[in-house]
Amino acid sequence: MNTVEKIFPQDKAKNIRLMILDVDGVLSPPRILMTPSGQVIKEFSIYDGLGLQLLQNTGIEVAVISGRNSAAVKKRATEIGIKYVFQGVEDKLVPFKKLLTRLKIKASETAFIGDDLPDLPLLKRSGLSMTVPHANVSIRESVDYISKLPGGEGAVREVCELILIAQGNLQEQLARYKR
Repeated sequence: MNTVEKIFPQDKAKNIRLMILDVDGVLSPPRILMTPSGQVIKEFSIYDGLGLQLLQNTGIEVAVISGRNSAAVKKRATEIGIKYVFQGVEDKLVPFKKLLTRLKIKASETAFIGDDLPDLPLLKRSGLSMTVPHANVSIRESVDYISKLPGGEGAVREVCELILIAQGNLQEQLARYKR
């Protein structure tokens, strides 16, 4: 897959107060594992979870907006402290606007990472738009940044750390583990 490298826009990342994530292809690999009985199995990166917790430690809110419903997503979000989880959403702009109002923030203060066409409206409206290398070509062409790591394999952690660097908070977060 031919992906044009984009430099992470630190100027846009400095003001981020809300990180919004898609699930399939971003927080989990871009595939669905299904048992013979029809149970869907989700796979999540431990690295991504800690990255999101590091963001939350600095006061950045985190939300999930997904087109699919999954009990595993709700459970994982709860485990890592994500308060805002919207699933089974056809129009992702609806919860996006609710979050802006509820948290009293501007669209320019949001970061969104998505990977396919249903994510395009949020990518166009977010202050910092990001995707993963395996995303649809029209998505890769539309975003501010394309992660080096694939979705479900550390892409979210990568962008979390880049936001923390831009805001001058990464070293403080890492110091908690270097005691």
